Amino acid sequence: MKIMGLDVGSKTVGVAISDALGWTAQGIEIISINEEAKQFGYNRVKELIDLHEVEKVVVGLPKNMNNTIGPRAESSKKYAEVLEARTGIPVVLWDERLTTQAAERTLLEADVSRKKRKLVIDKLAAVMILQSYLDANN
Repeated sequence: MKIMGLDVGSKTVGVAISDALGWTAQGIEIISINEEAKQFGYNRVKELIDLHEVEKVVVGLPKNMNNTIGPRAESSKKYAEVLEARTGIPVVLWDERLTTQAAERTLLEADVSRKKRKLVIDKLAAVMILQSYLDANN
């Protein structure tokens, strides 16, 4: 069963897909969104779900360090609800605290330039969210 991981931000959605056995996550795309124009990338996510025959989606939930839910986490919860309603497949929220910082650190250690980091950080964060979910559930 393939699972999709999403890192939902205010400007982009990082997308990762698991292998068929659910062991590893690979980043596949970054979808631009525009909250002001109410364009959230749902159609592109649905296309990717259909293309990759995804059976479950994991959306990162950016909780605060004290385990509370802030505005960004509320947005992620809403995104997950709408996505589940539109696709009809289960959407799971997964604690993603510090994944973006971990992705940034990984890219810095790999000596990736600032410009290139901006292009891939959300995709790498999606990979980290999905891999964390896969590791915890296998």
